[in-house]
Amino acid sequence: MTQTERYDHPENRTVLEAYGELLAVIDSWYAGAATAYPEHVRCGKGCSGCCRGLFDITLLDAALLQYGFARLPESVRCTVLVKAKQRLEQLQRRWPELSPPFILNLRPETEWEELMPDDDETPCPLLDDNGHCLVYAYRPMTCRLHGMPLIDRSGEVMHDEWCTENFTTVNPLQLPSLSAPFADIFRQEGALDRRFSHEVLGHAVSELDTFIPLALLYDITLFDWKLWWQNNHAALIAACSDTMR
Repeated sequence: MTQTERYDHPENRTVLEAYGELLAVIDSWYAGAATAYPEHVRCGKGCSGCCRGLFDITLLDAALLQYGFARLPESVRCTVLVKAKQRLEQLQRRWPELSPPFILNLRPETEWEELMPDDDETPCPLLDDNGHCLVYAYRPMTCRLHGMPLIDRSGEVMHDEWCTENFTTVNPLQLPSLSAPFADIFRQEGALDRRFSHEVLGHAVSELDTFIPLALLYDITLFDWKLWWQNNHAALIAACSDTMR
């Protein structure tokens, strides 16, 4: 059974399908904001100026990425994997023990910044030669939210930064059509994260994180998560006790 077939199996697709529906809500909000303020929202599909460096994504996002990555032609996957392996080698110079499943939470979160410096301009390995995302439909939630402030329907500003290409002449925090039910969206995301981790680990964990290049280097559906949990749960609890349930 191929990786694609394993993901397509109903028992494996349930959480990914639910997550896909939640991501569709994000996409609908972003499209609505771009339609409401076309003169102010410039980033979108085909824009890759911010697709540089490393940033953390959840294990659930990693599973979705693998689902999309498995659908690319083998020649394309091979090219991407060369870049991903180069990234791993760079990271292992700072973290020699880094190995599958490449979970960042084995280190205290205060040490993550060392792994993803602000001046890192290395393109995401999933960009093609024209700067287009090869797995755009399967990209992580953070990629879909990037570039916009996040204003909950309650009025709470949950993220007050935005891309320098957007809103160059106005303050987006004062624009009425940018809000969305982000508190509920993030609550649902957290519930799906815990559900997914319970399915693979046998334990519900609030969030397990990795990097995009590392998520491409092993098969989540085949990895021995039970053994990994047995060997590492104490270290996880020590590093990030607030995320363990």
